[in-house]
Amino acid sequence: MLEIKDLSVQYGKQAPTIEHFNLSMKKGEIISVVGESGSGKTTVIRAVLGALAGGGRVSAGDIQFNGHSLLSNTKDEWRNLRGTRISMIFQDCGGTLNPIRKIGSQYVEYICTHTDVSKAEAWKKGCSMLQKMRLPDAENIMKSYPHQLSGGMRQRVGIAMAMTFNPELLLADEPTSALDVTIQKQIMELLEELKDTHGLSFIFICHNLALVQSFCDKVLVLYDGKVVESGKPDDIINEPKEAYTKKLVDAVFE
Repeated sequence: MLEIKDLSVQYGKQAPTIEHFNLSMKKGEIISVVGESGSGKTTVIRAVLGALAGGGRVSAGDIQFNGHSLLSNTKDEWRNLRGTRISMIFQDCGGTLNPIRKIGSQYVEYICTHTDVSKAEAWKKGCSMLQKMRLPDAENIMKSYPHQLSGGMRQRVGIAMAMTFNPELLLADEPTSALDVTIQKQIMELLEELKDTHGLSFIFICHNLALVQSFCDKVLVLYDGKVVESGKPDDIINEPKEAYTKKLVDAVFE
């Protein structure tokens, strides 16, 4: 479904931030990319989404989604793809919501941007998605401002919006790191349920190796823009082969 082939990413004239990155994903897989801050994890998924910031560009390689090279996309093709077939969940969904607009206003605008429906239909669809994310009293949440919701509730709103159009691929950029341990587990169980019910595939950027071990099918260890080790989570965590991976595991499980 997703093939990243020998990808390199550069910002301006600097040395490549990502070099020779490869990833092969099947439908329904959860693949995690782990590594210390600054290793290039977010750059990888921004490249997949065609949303590299600060003058970043793909300088080598290819990204293919269902056999089509995303690097050849026009602006209109990206506009039609983002939020529908490929969606993203951010580390703090509350930070991506407009603090002076109610949830419902933003959600209705999001739905109407991608589909030709009335505001009433969009409102109903938004409430339905919030209920699917196990949020109580969806109508009240739609009428609330972001600051009136807890961090876990805002994160569920972000997931609901990302899942509105049943995407094939979800890019999750540390979606649980700002939450307490109990809510982290609930969010990951929800994402796993979505994978099982919708055949969803997602790339999971994470620092929490315990979550990676519990929920992911494959893990790639990224160091200084390069994949130093990859494999099944149990193998990577229990029998790491590379020195950097061993240090990463020891730092988490000591």
